[in-house]
Amino acid sequence: MDERAEGGPGGRPPRWRALVERANPQGKRVWIDMEQHAYVDVTLELYRRVLARFPNVGVCLQAYLYRTADDVASLIPLGGGIRLVKGAYREPASIAYAQKADVDRSFVTLAKQMMAPEARAAGLRAVFGTHDDRMIQAIQSHASATGVGKDGFEFALLFGIQRAEQIRLAAERYHVRVLISYGDYWFPWYMRRLAERPANMWFVAKSLVSR
Repeated sequence: MDERAEGGPGGRPPRWRALVERANPQGKRVWIDMEQHAYVDVTLELYRRVLARFPNVGVCLQAYLYRTADDVASLIPLGGGIRLVKGAYREPASIAYAQKADVDRSFVTLAKQMMAPEARAAGLRAVFGTHDDRMIQAIQSHASATGVGKDGFEFALLFGIQRAEQIRLAAERYHVRVLISYGDYWFPWYMRRLAERPANMWFVAKSLVSR
């Protein structure tokens, strides 16, 4: 894609460039989120294009899509960053796991792939976006068993959910990032994440009861 195709209105630079250029000298990473399966290819195309110019970018991948194992394998040699999540959209069974047990199994398998020696050698920043205690424990156990230090990966959790777990992980010296939604459409975005997968409601209810 040429520069004209990347440009914004009136020939202005695209918004992503301004964000990445501002974040780069500060040592901050800009993350590209992922939506439904129809947008995966175009999102990864953008990620690869930006990463070729700036090292401080990462992309979100969804463990419930069958294709994600291949996507992870193709992206690892590029370095950059991958934030792995389970996936929040209703997708057809032809392209995504429907059962929680299958999604969990895929998540753990992909997490191990992202912490493998090849990924670490490439400089991949591995981030795991989950509120699931079992997933967190599985990642911790695998990292300990394979010699991946606590600075070799991160956990990412939504603001207001599993606050006690966020504090516990930080107290144990794990890298923890909290995702805060903002802007005009933060509430619809947040509610969509909760509504599209019933399991998400459990984590909200659990957080409310624990307060």
